[in-house]
Amino acid sequence: MKFFVDTADVAAIRELNDLGMVDGVTTNPSLILKSGRDILEVTKEICDIVEGPVSAEVVALKAEDMIREGEHLVKIAPNITVKVPLTWDGLKACKALSSQGHKVNVTLCFSAAQAILAAKAGATFISPFIGRLDDINFDGMELIAQIREIYDNYDFQTQILAASIRSVNHITDAARIGADVITAPPAVIKAMANHVLTDKGLEQFTADWAKTGQKIV
Repeated sequence: MKFFVDTADVAAIRELNDLGMVDGVTTNPSLILKSGRDILEVTKEICDIVEGPVSAEVVALKAEDMIREGEHLVKIAPNITVKVPLTWDGLKACKALSSQGHKVNVTLCFSAAQAILAAKAGATFISPFIGRLDDINFDGMELIAQIREIYDNYDFQTQILAASIRSVNHITDAARIGADVITAPPAVIKAMANHVLTDKGLEQFTADWAKTGQKIV
């Protein structure tokens, strides 16, 4: 499974990337706002840090405008993936941009039917939103399972990028189902290392070692 980091926080990306935990990055208008930086500037800096795909999202609503924005975004760096919404215009833009050889991430997916359309339109990635479905009492993980089954049935090459990840359980469940990629905030990825029994065991080892009066170095 590939790990993408869902942030425009350059320091957080750099920390995880130095540990080999970053296969790519996803951004969106909300994350750009949170960063407080210019979209072109911060995206270029992220692309310089990360070798894998970096999703930069269009903000236009009409297909022709999305295409124009996408063509501008891909000039930032060779590893840019253009992110478009799963609307009819977004699908048109996906088809046009993918036909030009650009990677496209189709975002805001909430149904298997939408995921089929994205694959047919040539999407590199489909981003089903787990957490937002859970918020309205739908099973977000069931959507990942449905898309996995359908894509396997027809050998679609579009990668399932599980998004709107809220917890470590979301990550492990997506891995069990077979999502190709997860994108999560840095804090959630770092939380994967946490376990109460690890903390308890380390506390005991530290206390016992102190009693020996020894030093390793």
